[in-house]
Amino acid sequence: MEFRQLEYFYAVSKLNSFTRAAEQLHVAQPSITIAINNLEQELKVQLFDRSKRKVVLTDEGKLFLQHVEKILKDVKKAQSELEDLKNYKKGVIKLGIPPMIGAYLFPKIFKGFKNAYPHLELHVREEGSWAMVSLLENGELDLGLIILPEQSENLCMLPITKDQIVLCVSENHRFSQEKRISLRQLEDEQFILLKEDSYTRHKIIALCNYYGFSPNILLSSCQIETIKELVSNGLGITFLMNGITKKWDKIVSIQLEEPMNITIGLAWQKDRCLSRAAQAFIGFVQNYTKSKEFAEIINLET
Repeated sequence: MEFRQLEYFYAVSKLNSFTRAAEQLHVAQPSITIAINNLEQELKVQLFDRSKRKVVLTDEGKLFLQHVEKILKDVKKAQSELEDLKNYKKGVIKLGIPPMIGAYLFPKIFKGFKNAYPHLELHVREEGSWAMVSLLENGELDLGLIILPEQSENLCMLPITKDQIVLCVSENHRFSQEKRISLRQLEDEQFILLKEDSYTRHKIIALCNYYGFSPNILLSSCQIETIKELVSNGLGITFLMNGITKKWDKIVSIQLEEPMNITIGLAWQKDRCLSRAAQAFIGFVQNYTKSKEFAEIINLET
């Protein structure tokens, strides 16, 4: 059974005429006659009563018409939705964002993207960069705006900007006047860290272990504002991207003697067939992060 046969059958059933159906569809009448005959042979039923002056549906034809109408309607709807996707009038992007990038970089990108593609939806999932790599490799997310791993066999990576992780203490902390500090000096401090799925947490704990101690973790949180308030009130120290801390009051950021330079970028699974919506987001990020506006934002905050 061919889709063309269903179209011919529908036209004949509505116009009660092979001739008028052929004129409407701009095909030769014999083509329609042959197609309908083949359809009846395949279904092993007679769809039309041809004994009268006009073509009339049989009871079997009336039943078949109900299903054909639904099929043609669904196909037309599918074609319309595909056209919307092609023209960026519809589409969903599953995007992962870590807390730090969500608080720092994503709002600027989100605003520009929604202005450029108002009909595309971003379904955002907040996870740490460490966990995000697995989610992307497993295909649970389309894209991730993350701290990029140094290398990955399974991900395509688009670098966006660079930053560094710094120590954050309250303005009254004993180290607040220091220009640089080593993690080996922090053994007696109380640490407030991002949760276990974050890149920063893994790096900090690894460095502490290298210096022969396990950090005293007072609290773990994925909420940047919570961490900020606790640190500003002198309840502990933390480690965050330098770009986040520039405009904070009551908190002092100090560079580490063991530099923790990071690259923030967009990542997605290699060899995955990305939707047009996801491709649009990648293209937007590529262009936006080369713009003067983005450069000014980064220079102001880093």
